[in-house]
Amino acid sequence: MSLLENSLTLPCGAEIPNRLAKAAMTEGLASADGLPTAELERLYGEWSDGGAGLLLSGNIQVDRQHLERPGNVIVDRPADAKMQAALARWAAAATRNGNQFWGQISHAGRQTQKIINPQPKAPSAVKLGLPGGQFGQPVALTADEIEEIVRRFGVCAGALKEAGFSGVQIHAAHGYLLSQFLSPRSNQRSDQYGGSLVNRARALLDCVAAVRQAVGAAFPVAVKLNSADFQKGGFAFEESLQVAQWLQEAGVDLIEISGGTYEQPKLLGLAGIEEEEPQQLPKSASSTQMREAYFIEFAQAMRAKVSIPLMVTGGFRRRAVMLQALESGAADLIGLGRPLCVMTHAPRQLFDGLEELPRYEESLSLFPRWLSGLTSITFFKTLAGFAVQYWYFAQIDAIGRSGKADPELSVFSATRQTMKQALRLARDAKKALKNSGSK
Repeated sequence: MSLLENSLTLPCGAEIPNRLAKAAMTEGLASADGLPTAELERLYGEWSDGGAGLLLSGNIQVDRQHLERPGNVIVDRPADAKMQAALARWAAAATRNGNQFWGQISHAGRQTQKIINPQPKAPSAVKLGLPGGQFGQPVALTADEIEEIVRRFGVCAGALKEAGFSGVQIHAAHGYLLSQFLSPRSNQRSDQYGGSLVNRARALLDCVAAVRQAVGAAFPVAVKLNSADFQKGGFAFEESLQVAQWLQEAGVDLIEISGGTYEQPKLLGLAGIEEEEPQQLPKSASSTQMREAYFIEFAQAMRAKVSIPLMVTGGFRRRAVMLQALESGAADLIGLGRPLCVMTHAPRQLFDGLEELPRYEESLSLFPRWLSGLTSITFFKTLAGFAVQYWYFAQIDAIGRSGKADPELSVFSATRQTMKQALRLARDAKKALKNSGSK
């Protein structure tokens, strides 16, 4: 038995059966009013059968007016019988092989698309710096509104625990709301939620406290945290190290290390819209082999500051690199994302000795061969990168609807399909919001 198959005991006492996790990936498979569906049950049942010790859900939103994407699951109020039953069916399917299933709790903030909300709430009225007009001008949250969001994180966590989820993860990375609070670039407040790092971290730490109060001491509570935003004037690595220490003191059971925002999508290994801000790392960071994983060097530096388990996601493909990350102590848990969008049983195959997972993205391209030179231009490179991401969205959709991926689907067809579905879901979501009387 390899180290990949060893169990991991968390500070709260819960045990993850092995060291491989299905990382959180947006699904877009909920109903218009945010209910988990049979498609989500089918998808997560396949992933449960695949052997990962931990499955993390995609964004479960605490505000239906601030979705990361149409088709998000929404738990923004105490769950009624219909919602509770749907959550319970999802949790049962996702844990049917004895693995852990954690709900990722989130609020998109200014990274809410215009088709959902043209004036989203955010820490400050700082618009997302992306071309194309997909995101509107945000409105700064009041202190009372921030307290309400914190309360909703606790409500959502409590509902997930009652439904049979085995843990929760608070999303404070990738430029979503809690990540926006952490960044001085997007948080320009002068009250108790802005300015110093301790103030910028207040909303996150308040959410941790609200969630812990709702679920109790023996229930896993994790946080997904940017190692850095990789943007000038953004959340820096030295600040991330300090926040990680505060999270440990607050009783968090695991930190997942990631990085980037929509403006600088390091999480996808893509070029951003501006020059990347370099981050200083220890010279003894990692071997060339381990640099296959995007954030392993940050994990090594964070390990020197905190003792709680760390999960590292992004870039892992070779079994030897996963083992090296675990053996070195840089990671306690390996997060796998894109490969599981096609190979749902990849963890079992790795346990059986598979040496390397496919890199599907290397053979995918939005542009025909004769236009491939466009990808040397940052804008088109980023556009092509997001189109590849849509291909993975389409694979998740196919598994949810039929139980099987569709690897022969073209990038262009996947992009068209994903955008068409998003528009339909956004339209249906607006109707559902109007019918519910929500404001």
